[in-house]
Amino acid sequence: MKVKVVSKILEANDRIAEENRKRFADAGVTVVNLMGAPGAGKTSLLERTIRALSPRMRIGVIEGDIVGTDDAERIDSLNVPVVQINTGGACHLDANMISEVLEELPLKDLDLLIIENVGNLVCPAEFRVGEDMKMMVLSIAEGHDKPLKYPLMFRESAALVLNKIDILPYMNTDMDRLRNDSLAINGDLKIFEVSCTTGEGIDRWTQWLTGLMS
Repeated sequence: MKVKVVSKILEANDRIAEENRKRFADAGVTVVNLMGAPGAGKTSLLERTIRALSPRMRIGVIEGDIVGTDDAERIDSLNVPVVQINTGGACHLDANMISEVLEELPLKDLDLLIIENVGNLVCPAEFRVGEDMKMMVLSIAEGHDKPLKYPLMFRESAALVLNKIDILPYMNTDMDRLRNDSLAINGDLKIFEVSCTTGEGIDRWTQWLTGLMS
């Protein structure tokens, strides 16, 4: 019975996600679902990305958190449209949550919409929200074992941003193992090594992101 109930929930979510996807396509906006654990640096990557691309690209953001508005306030200070979704306990955003806030965004005036999902390495990968692609941020401080522990997240992502490489000398993270295990799960995964603190690697990341829009 539990399997049937879960299946119905996912089917209903997928129907709304498809409606969202059509709405995004009609508006001509590319949508990225950005996932990762709490503290991985999702919002910091967003800030770096917006600063690099906003002069030539119109970007909007949906911020997902269980409670609070800190991340949305950080993005709002960069003068881009941003909407906060507080799930009140749910560990992910779903398609209906996204659908309910789309009227608050100027979709037709955007080139790129980035949805920062709730910090979690499990649930966000299971729920489509209408995105064109999922992408993942992983802090190297989380360790090299995460691909094998949370394979769905890596399998569903088009890109993996390995953040905080500036602290690599102080960590025992095996970067070769991290890369190899990630690619073993998803051979098409694009991997970017960055530091949102120093800015290292951000250019390569934003150039690739820009290429998706052309």
